[in-house]
Formats: sequence, structure tokens, C-alpha cells
Amino acid sequence: MSNGSSLPSHRRLRGTLLVVLAAVVVAGLGGWLAWRSSAHDGPGAGRPAPGGPAEGASEGGSPTPGNGSKGDSARDRLKGKVVVLDPGHNPHNGEHGREIARQVDIGNDRKECDTTGTATNDGYAEASFTLDLARRARTLLQEQGAEVVLTQNGDRPYGPCVDERAEIGNKAHADAALSLHADGSGAGNRGFHVILPARVTAGPADTAKIVGPSRQLGERLVGRFRAATGSAASNYIGGGSGLDKRSDLGGLNLSTVPKVFIECGNMRDSKDAAQLTDARWRQKAARGITEGITDFLTH
Repeated sequence: MSNGSSLPSHRRLRGTLLVVLAAVVVAGLGGWLAWRSSAHDGPGAGRPAPGGPAEGASEGGSPTPGNGSKGDSARDRLKGKVVVLDPGHNPHNGEHGREIARQVDIGNDRKECDTTGTATNDGYAEASFTLDLARRARTLLQEQGAEVVLTQNGDRPYGPCVDERAEIGNKAHADAALSLHADGSGAGNRGFHVILPARVTAGPADTAKIVGPSRQLGERLVGRFRAATGSAASNYIGGGSGLDKRSDLGGLNLSTVPKVFIECGNMRDSKDAAQLTDARWRQKAARGITEGITDFLTH
């Protein structure tokens, strides 16, 4: 007698075949899904690998410029560009008073070869500041592929004289030149400003062709320097614009390439001096300078 669970043999066989077929379909579908995930959603396929850099970012975590193509990286953004950095004064100028007092022709006048520069009330020299800042900015510019020339690197007994500083940029056919300084004004005078060349055509000086591009360079520097350092534009020069124009600086008068000066702050004001003597702030200043130059050269 049947207990109610027995089926004819042909029905049992058909059920077994259906179960096997279902298992094969499920296994095949699972394998296909796994292959699809590996082939289309893995590293390099539209999203970064876990722990890797975000899309459009360099290894250092900073966004890469441009549209993200393989050859479009920060490392070659300034490739082929020449930048001259002119660290104002020289740490050894004070030992060569007669030499730096020699008069040189700046086109519309004659001025001293160079000066010793200023210092904070605690004795931190402007020449030490400008040299440190120039080295920091050089590193950042070189990381973007620029060729960087320093007018002096603490390797000269004095100077160079202001006319030679301009000539170094001219001979290098610099795409941009920047002279680095810090001011020595009265206490309470705070902030930075960028000095632009005025129109000068006298003797060996002719700034007619560089006045326009130098202003563009200066404007880029003001914006980027302010953003990077958090410093305000000068409260005693430039009417809050961060820009000044002068015709009495040989380094500008004799330049044939776009060039400006930057006074990064007032060394004789205690609050500005606290920033200028801070290595972390100087690194921010170097970044602002680099970004300003980069903006000018790539737009």
C-alpha cells in the first residue's frame, strides 16, 4: 500500500532534472555577476581603489589641473616656463658697505648698487627672510616643471647690484620675474603689497612692453597671496588694493620681462613680524606666490 509520498518513476525523474537545471542557471548567473563586478566596477573603472587618490587628484591629494587626461598633471603644468626669483638684498651686504654704495644707472636716475635691507626688532634680517622664501617657492615651482633661476642663493659676497638683478631675468628670457622683500615701515602699518613697474623710457630703461603683463602678474599675486596666507593688503600703501606703482626701482626699470616686487609684510610691526618669522607662515607665503605666478603663466 502507498503512504501517499510515492510518485511514478517518470514524474520523479522529471522533478530531479528541473532541480539540477535550476542549480545550473543560478550558478551561471552568479558567476556572470561576479565577472561583471570585477571587470567594470574595480579600481581604475570610474572610481578609485579603496584608500587611493580621489578622481582628478594627484598623489599628494591636490586636484590636478586641466581635464584629467593622462598627460595633464601638475608636474608638467609649467614645463617650458622660466621663472626668476630675486631674493631682495644679501645676508652679507653689511660686510661690503663700499661696494653696495656704488652708484648704478637705473635709466631715469642713479641709485646705490644695493642696500642691507631691514630687520625685525628682534634682529631677523629681511635678507634671511627673502632667501628662505625664495628657496621654498623655487621648490614648489620646480614641482610643476618650471625652470627656476635665483639671482642669488647666499653664494655671493654681496649683491648683486639692482641693475644686474634685472639683467639676470632678461638674459634668462624669463616668462615671469619676482623680487621678494619685506618692508621696514612704522609700527601699526600692516599688510602686504605688490609693486608694479611704471612707464619709464629713459637711458637703458624702457618698460613700455612690460607694464601691462606685469600688472596682470601683480593682480594674480595679490589674490593668491591673500588667500594662501590670510594676510590683508597693506593698510598704508595702495589704498587697500594691494598694488603700488613705482618708477624709482632699478630692478623694475631695467627689466625687459614681466616683473614685480612683493613686500610680504612690515618687519617693524610686531604682528606682521610674528608671521614673517614663522616658518609655517613662510610656507603659506611661498604657496601663494607659486599659485599667483602659475595663474599668470597658464591663463
